[in-house]
Amino acid sequence: MILTCEVGPFPTNAYFYIDDSTQHGFLIDPGYEAQNLLQVIENRKLTVEKILLTHGHFDHIGAVDELQTTLNVPVCMQKNGCNYVKDTEMNGSTAFYAPPTVINGEVMYLEDDSEIILSSNPEFKLKLIPVPGHTTDGAIYYSVNDGIAFVGDSIFNRSIGRTDLPGGDYDTLITSIKKKILTLPDGTVLLSGHSEPTTVGMEKSRPWFNID
Repeated sequence: MILTCEVGPFPTNAYFYIDDSTQHGFLIDPGYEAQNLLQVIENRKLTVEKILLTHGHFDHIGAVDELQTTLNVPVCMQKNGCNYVKDTEMNGSTAFYAPPTVINGEVMYLEDDSEIILSSNPEFKLKLIPVPGHTTDGAIYYSVNDGIAFVGDSIFNRSIGRTDLPGGDYDTLITSIKKKILTLPDGTVLLSGHSEPTTVGMEKSRPWFNID
């Protein structure tokens, strides 16, 4: 089960990825509105085992502190996230006149291609695949079993992430998308931070990728 919650002023998509058999799962990119996300957990009787971050921009990490304190769960992200979670200039909260945003709790920095496995059902898992370019810590979380990928701000429906913020690089992002996302099966559903879902097959046809 996937639950999408639009949170914050932009808005940002926060996702619950839940195992139907156990009602345990992961919360991905809780950028804002911790209390609303906690209400979803309570109403649906969900158990969040880990919070996963696709990258360290403030609109994806803003609710982490409150959620981690309340739920007492690990927060995980790609290893380069350490450059963003404590630096308000790097994570954009200063540049966008948002409240200074940092993660005060402990963060588990994951190696590339790590598997995040649900303790209540080891068959339910995601793979962290590095996709730098929007940020240096950009990553996606891919489920081969369900044919989905949580792609953060790397790629959108008919667009790609911006590269003019600290750590961004256009050529790196295009290369990352081509090698790490568009090589997934065409039917893979891409769930982004700020757009409607799309698929690998649909995005391969965009002219900016020049993929036959």
